[in-house]
Amino acid sequence: MTLSERFVISFFRLLTSLICRIDDAELSRVPRQGPVIVYTNHINLVEIPIIYTHLQPRKVHGMLLADRWKIPLLGWALNVAGGIPLHRGEADIDAIHASLKTLAQGQLLIISPEGTRSHDGKLQQAHPGVVLLALHSAAALVPVGYYGAECYTENLKKLKRTDFHMRVGKPFRLNAHGEKVGHQVRQKMLEELMYQLAGLLPAQYRGVYTDLSCASTQYIEPYTQNR
Repeated sequence: MTLSERFVISFFRLLTSLICRIDDAELSRVPRQGPVIVYTNHINLVEIPIIYTHLQPRKVHGMLLADRWKIPLLGWALNVAGGIPLHRGEADIDAIHASLKTLAQGQLLIISPEGTRSHDGKLQQAHPGVVLLALHSAAALVPVGYYGAECYTENLKKLKRTDFHMRVGKPFRLNAHGEKVGHQVRQKMLEELMYQLAGLLPAQYRGVYTDLSCASTQYIEPYTQNR
């Protein structure tokens, strides 16, 4: 680990610990080696430095909106932290290739399938990019659900810390079982993995994935480390 990495990790870990009381015990379920896609809900910006610092010492990468790099100091920190610029509203081939390269090197990638912040913590309709990455990399998928920090800015104004919870599901892989993976199959896979995420959250945060009776595991298989 470089000196710059140590500085960025220490700075963000200190800053977020001042803002939040962080419940990270379940992160021990994330595999410590091999290619892993951690997929999460996306509420606001505070969750990004929290999960990045609390997954250390694994080498962590994450897709972030490319506009963040326009702020010079932040852009430097994102480069140090292994951020991958993502241009919203287009098929960003460079970001996809960078993500697949990261996974091919046995590293960990964080992605938010919703693509944008919800602000209120309720799950929004997801996009299928995470499915494509999982299928092309054969990486393990691990759902991580956040809740509690949707009101952290209001607490900051009152000089109060916010309880930040992370709930982590069991690792799994997607398996098409020999089917041709067209649009319909990708959408089914996406729904399956998003219901895995929704099931980790309290009911009021499940949003468009509220009805867990719709959940299926047709394309989900348990992750085994020695595969």
